[in-house]
Order: sequence, then structure tokens, then C-alpha cells
Amino acid sequence: MKLLRTPEDRFAALPGFPYAPHYLDDLPGYQGTRIHYIDEGEARHGVALCLHGNPTWSYLYRKMIPVLLAGGFRVVAPDLIGFGRSDKPRDESAHTFDWHRDCLLRLIERLDLRDILLVVQDWGGILGLTLPPEMPERFSRLLVMNTALATGAAPTPGFVAWRDYSNRNPDLAIGKLLARSCPGLSPAEAAAYDAPFPDASYKAAPRAFPNMVPDRPDANGAAISRRALAWWSEQWSGQSFMAVGLQDPVLGEAPMRALQGRIRGCPEPLGVSSGGHFLQEEGEQVARAALASFGIAPQT
Repeated sequence: MKLLRTPEDRFAALPGFPYAPHYLDDLPGYQGTRIHYIDEGEARHGVALCLHGNPTWSYLYRKMIPVLLAGGFRVVAPDLIGFGRSDKPRDESAHTFDWHRDCLLRLIERLDLRDILLVVQDWGGILGLTLPPEMPERFSRLLVMNTALATGAAPTPGFVAWRDYSNRNPDLAIGKLLARSCPGLSPAEAAAYDAPFPDASYKAAPRAFPNMVPDRPDANGAAISRRALAWWSEQWSGQSFMAVGLQDPVLGEAPMRALQGRIRGCPEPLGVSSGGHFLQEEGEQVARAALASFGIAPQT
């Protein structure tokens, strides 16, 4: 598999993101593919596993990480293969639901993460919400934002419009997309979302992911997602917190309330009126509210 590696100088002086990079290149089944992750803090209250979506990377969690650290969590935030500082296959066909899901499972095992607070949004949830049923003994809490379990149901018009837009723009202007979605983003922060992708050849993953969403019952990942949805409804016994960016046109209040109804014991969601799809950009208030719901007071 032909891999591209973003030069390190692309990540110099990232605003609000002082965290040292960590790398693995010998994960079983992924040998030779370098995977990047942030790993900060001590696990007094467990491990916050923060999973990003498309077309972002772990930089998206920069406003939540300090709150989670102050709350006594070890924070692990990987970059999915094809994003961030992780290696990037040139071929879009390298990306499949199962391939990325299995990589996350192997990473959890390799780092021996336990007492996990699963923090997810977008593809972080599409993939991440299928992980606890596979290894339930490792997970104790959930913080879920603007995402779904892709069970193979017919896609919504909003998602179809996004997928069509992505397919028409193979060199997606990611920084501009984030700036439009998050009006408070500074030019330097928007540029940080472009940093992983020097040119269009690095963007196979952003091109592939909209077409990977399971949109029919027999699609790759649909059956796993249906089983996961049943597990969250019937077997989940941990603490949950849901926050919803109410400006999200695709995964906003209605689909998130539907998901809330399928997560056993999930309380009333926090609605963030100024928040859009990339709710982590409002992440400080979301993280503080989540910790309060878990009965954890951040240390100053």
C-alpha cells in the first residue's frame, strides 16, 4: 500500500495544541503504517479516549483536553489513518469501515486502555460506538456529540447533499469548511485543519469517508452497527452524557434525540445553541458540563 507521510514542519506552532506527538508503526495488522496519538495526563478517573471524525484530526479536541486533564483523566486522542499526523494511503479503496474499526480495537489493546470515557463525534461515533460491545469491560463512561450509528438505513437528504458536495470537491478546502462551520475560528486555527494535507494526493481519506457510511443493510459496517445499537439499548450500564450542536444541519437535535432514546440511561442532552457539527469547537463548556454530570470537579 502506497503511503504518504505529512512533513512534520506542517505541524509547527499549532495554536492551542502544545501536546507531544506519539507514534506506533507496528500495530498488529497495520505494520509499517505510522499511527499518531496524543497521550497526556494520569488516569485518576480513567482514560478519555477522544475520537475525531472526517475531515478533522485530534486538533479538534484542543479545547476539551485541558478540562479533561483537570478532571483527572488521562487523555488519548488518536488520528485515524489518513488524517492528522498519521500516515495517509494514496488509494481511496484502502479505507473501509472494518479496517478503521479494527485499528481502533487494536490500539485500545496495545495501549491497554481501561476505565474508558469514550468521547465521540461524527465518524468518531460511527466507528467508536461499535467498540464497547466488543470489549465492554474496558468502558465505563460515554460523552457523545453530533454523531450516529450507521445501521444501513436510507441516508437523509442532508447527508446525501454533503456526500455529493464532497464527491464534487476531491481537493476539499478543509480549513475553509471548518471556518464556515465554526465562525469563531481564527485564520491560524483554520490553517491547522489544513496542515495534514499538503495537496490533494493526501486527501484520499476525506474523499473516501462520506462514501463509507453504511447506507444499506448489507453495507460494510451496517450489521456491526445494528448489533451495537442493540447493545447500547439493552446492556450499557455506564454513565452517559450527550451534547448537541443545534446548528448542525445533518446530525442535529432530531437524530441525536433518537440516539439518546437508544442509549440506556442517557439523560437529557445539553443543547448548544451556537454549536454546529464540529461541537468540539465549543468544547470547554461541553467538557465541563459532562464532568459535572459524572460528579467530577476539575482541579484548577
